[in-house]
Amino acid sequence: MRPGLPAGLPPLPEPLPGPVTDAHTHLVSTQDFSGLDPADALAAAAQVGVTRVVEVGCDLASSLEAIRLAERFPEVIASVAIHPNDAARLGSRLGRELESLATLVGSSPRIRAVGETGLDYFRTREVDGQQRQKLSFAAHLGWAAEHRLAVVIHDRDAHEDVLDLLDAEGVPERFMIHCFSGDAAFARRCLERGAFLSFPGTVTFKANQALREAFDVTPADRILVETDAPYLTPMPYRGKANASYLMPHTVRFLAERRGMELAEFCGLLHRNASVLFGDWGPESAAPEETRS
Repeated sequence: MRPGLPAGLPPLPEPLPGPVTDAHTHLVSTQDFSGLDPADALAAAAQVGVTRVVEVGCDLASSLEAIRLAERFPEVIASVAIHPNDAARLGSRLGRELESLATLVGSSPRIRAVGETGLDYFRTREVDGQQRQKLSFAAHLGWAAEHRLAVVIHDRDAHEDVLDLLDAEGVPERFMIHCFSGDAAFARRCLERGAFLSFPGTVTFKANQALREAFDVTPADRILVETDAPYLTPMPYRGKANASYLMPHTVRFLAERRGMELAEFCGLLHRNASVLFGDWGPESAAPEETRS
């Protein structure tokens, strides 16, 4: 086992032939879940070719931590948000939390996106909670438009309402559906609106043929891959703690399915992330200057 990996974590996979970007991860939650601290997680990822990550906030505290990590590590950028399930649980406090987050959104050039925001009807079934999610989602879309940031959308069991709200509020200039979970028909509807679709490790699970078919209809210039670590670990390590260094398993699986050379597929993933979020990383001299 390589230094820096706590006992019980899967080993490092074979390095990829070119750099790729983990389009959605949670370094702090990964540390809490598995003991792999952010510095070691990033070092392990870099060893296998995952040279950049998007650290995603889910509430005010984790959004602040995402900014801190992005300002500490050049390979990290931050996305800030109140997660839809958190929005539902906040009740009457939601307005105050949204006000606090609004002041944070434009506070650092290392913030490249707003999210993960959206709708989640799997964990929030009551109508009042869903209404709070919609209110929060609309507020996030407004901040993204104001600051010209990308949007990271969480959609679980809420496909129709996510698209309806996007259409009503105005489709963002740049956005991704994180942890895409729909079928090919829904993928086409998202793509018609200009979405990037981000595929997690679950695409490698045998039962998820509909998700693979959604990948099949996604144009090369709209594909992203993510870990959503510490969750959704790809095969052959399903059930273990996930981390960015395990993303090569998903990348290899998808490159083979698409019939592309692995190096070419890595290159398109890296370019697509730069199109969505702007360039960044150790190889980028001034990442803040690339922000549109």
